[in-house]
Amino acid sequence: MTFKTFMNETKAGFILKNLLVALVIGIALLMLVLGYLKRYTEHGIEVEVPAITGMYLEEAQAIVSHEGLVLTVVDSTYSNKVPLGTIVEQSPLANSHCKHGRSIYVIINSKTLRQVPIPDLQDISFRQAEATLRSLNIEVGNYVYEPSEYKDLVLDVRQNGRSLTPGERIDEGSAVTLVIGRGKGNVQTAVPNIIGKSLSEARSLLLSKYLTLGIYEYDEEPTEETESLYVVYRQEPSAGTQILEGSRVDIYLSTDIEKALTIQNHQDEEDFF
Repeated sequence: MTFKTFMNETKAGFILKNLLVALVIGIALLMLVLGYLKRYTEHGIEVEVPAITGMYLEEAQAIVSHEGLVLTVVDSTYSNKVPLGTIVEQSPLANSHCKHGRSIYVIINSKTLRQVPIPDLQDISFRQAEATLRSLNIEVGNYVYEPSEYKDLVLDVRQNGRSLTPGERIDEGSAVTLVIGRGKGNVQTAVPNIIGKSLSEARSLLLSKYLTLGIYEYDEEPTEETESLYVVYRQEPSAGTQILEGSRVDIYLSTDIEKALTIQNHQDEEDFF
């Protein structure tokens, strides 16, 4: 019996022939799949990751796209040591290799300055105030000495000539001026009328007359929502009193405008008579 007769006329030959056909088809399919996967994954084709740390997002985008890669921002942070809006970290790292179409993940520096609240520095030593401000990344650009009851204590914090109230937010990294007490002067000044003024207005007006704010009391405990509504309804010493520069003036605050107006009218009547 010949091989041809065996393959065509016997049951065993028929089975063997089908197995060979299935094997050939299987090998062909496997080669097709491997070829497709190789082309799909671009096996062996890699590009060098460009160095984009320190670049602005727009210029990094152009470079990454030119290399056939994708730029993806995953987070932002804040640092005053690098320009705002620039890339501070990338993954994969520069000069490493990756396939076409892969994402380059970056962290960028915030495009806006972070703001920090001014702490309440009144009546603490200027050395302590300096340390507190530096811990918040706020620079002390200048010192101004004015008459006060006590030496070397902070009277005010100013920026661009304007008094800053505790809690007010300014740009991190910016500079402020500390107003520091140098003790009482030997010149007398008249106490200004601060009835009806807010706490910040009263402090600014007193400082403009080289006087300092002493104690300040609320007739009712304020909340964050109501604190800005309080005005001065009583002051000691009263308006017009002659005192030494650097002396303190105590104030009392209320949300009752009528109370402030009543005392103001009473003082006006006393001045008239």
